[in-house]
Amino acid sequence: MLDFLPPFLQYPVSFVAVLTVVVFVHELGHYLVARWAGVKVEVFSIGFGPQLFGFTDSHGTRWKVSALPLGGYVKMFGDREETDAGGDQSRPMTPQERSVSFFHKSVFRRMAIVVAGPASNYVFAAIVFTILFASFGQQVSSTVVGGVTEGSAAAAAGLEPGDKVISLNGQPVTRFEQIARTVEMGLNEPLTIGVERGGEALTLKAVPQVVVLTDNFGNQHSAGRLGISSSGDAEVIHYGPVQAVGAAMRETANATSNILKAVWQMVIGTRSSDELGGVLRIGKMSGDVAKLGFPAWVTFTAVLSINLGLINLFPVPMLDGGHLVFYMAEATRGRRLSARAEEWGLRIGLAMVLTLFVFATWNDLVSLEIFKHFRTLIG
Repeated sequence: MLDFLPPFLQYPVSFVAVLTVVVFVHELGHYLVARWAGVKVEVFSIGFGPQLFGFTDSHGTRWKVSALPLGGYVKMFGDREETDAGGDQSRPMTPQERSVSFFHKSVFRRMAIVVAGPASNYVFAAIVFTILFASFGQQVSSTVVGGVTEGSAAAAAGLEPGDKVISLNGQPVTRFEQIARTVEMGLNEPLTIGVERGGEALTLKAVPQVVVLTDNFGNQHSAGRLGISSSGDAEVIHYGPVQAVGAAMRETANATSNILKAVWQMVIGTRSSDELGGVLRIGKMSGDVAKLGFPAWVTFTAVLSINLGLINLFPVPMLDGGHLVFYMAEATRGRRLSARAEEWGLRIGLAMVLTLFVFATWNDLVSLEIFKHFRTLIG
């Protein structure tokens, strides 16, 4: 996909392209709903720091691309109580200024503006999956067991070749990919397996074995292994537009569920926090995926969009979810939290975000063996 570029540019170009897309989608959601709510948007920036280039539209919004491509922001007029048009805090806002001030909009409009960013990431991912499923189809494998690995969890549970898996933990399954996803994400979690064998319905119990795998991009992660394979080759199902939308919604929901489950497993200690990656690992993965072709790159972008949308909904001050908590408290109490409470909340949120950034970056440096490369250069 990026073969026309020199090798040393392929990874950074792919990374910047992926991040620009998901950030633009996120900020566009904030922008559009802010405009709908009657708020004046002063700046729409992709990236931080000094401006590289930009323009001002007829509504007075400055659209720009900034030097540090690690995010973006939408600056709204009156996003704090003391803000006014001229920056002179000694005078109150005029009625006209109040009418376009974010702070002076109803709490429900402010909540809508905040939620719009993550929601846009989800809508974007669902649209991408819909287009991919309608254009390329979806791979489907049979749930009939083709083989059972000796000494595996499946063998201990009594699964046999020819068994048809019809449910996992009471949830029906129709594709082998559903089995693989459930088993991989379930670390040390017992499975109740519904099976059809010779016309008879059976219920078996199994605890998948936990192994550490290295994916195609060199990332290590823990995964459950049942020890079965599907019978027959996978086929590709091509969907019509309506069916593609349904499949895309399920894929988006499954991706969200997997992210939340992985985060919870890290919290309780069943999954290593070393799997948490930051911008360096995202950059490497975006370049690796680009080498697989455009459909794989677009799929990766959609999954990253889901990650960005979901993380921003976490109730951490500094993130959209943290602001949403403030506004929900305001709606419940009938008045805003004190300025001091919001200030301390933002300080705590900033500390949490910076700590997570440093930790994820450290994981990236270890995972990518940066220190080993430095030792090699020095030695």
